[in-house]
Amino acid sequence: MKYKIALHKTEEGFAVSVPGLPGCWSQGDTEADALANIRNAIEEYLAARDELLRDADVREVEVRA
Repeated sequence: MKYKIALHKTEEGFAVSVPGLPGCWSQGDTEADALANIRNAIEEYLAARDELLRDADVREVEVRA
């Protein structure tokens, strides 16, 4: 899967967030570190989400924009 990320240069390095996954963010000293860290954060975020939905009746709906 591909996710859009928002990468910001800071005084300490780089901060990165995933707009499509509220609360999913990370950071790194370098851009490469931040990108590696956000990949891990996304994996952990999705695993936690899947655990929360384990016993739910999950469905999909179509929305037209």
